[in-house]
Amino acid sequence: MALINFYEKPGCLNNVRQKQLLAGAEHVLIVHDLLRQPWAYEPTKLRSFFLNRPISDWFNPSAPKIKQGLLNPNAMTELEAISAMIDDPILIRRPLLESGNIRMAGFDPVLIDAWIGLKPGSAEHDWETCNRIEIGARCKP
Repeated sequence: MALINFYEKPGCLNNVRQKQLLAGAEHVLIVHDLLRQPWAYEPTKLRSFFLNRPISDWFNPSAPKIKQGLLNPNAMTELEAISAMIDDPILIRRPLLESGNIRMAGFDPVLIDAWIGLKPGSAEHDWETCNRIEIGARCKP
């Protein structure tokens, strides 16, 4: 069992499924609204969730500005990326997870299983791709 700070976009179906998976593995979640965090006062903390991942992996590929081509994460510096995310938190890849002194962005079940453990078989499922598109529903940014 791990105590996990889980930063989500409220109402996100994938975040709901991810929380259910973690709770089903007997982890305890402290849920935070990713969009309402004071990232402007904690830019170093925000940066720490992305470790050594490429800057493009820091972003939510479904964010409207990215889907519309208004923002190109591949052409950004770290400072520009963090600044853009502070200005528009919907850009942040979610969830952000924190347990102990480890932080990560996104829901990679293989990494999470190795880190804190998940139920067997969890790694075979895509826990990040939004399935609202499949059912014709739309999320609010």
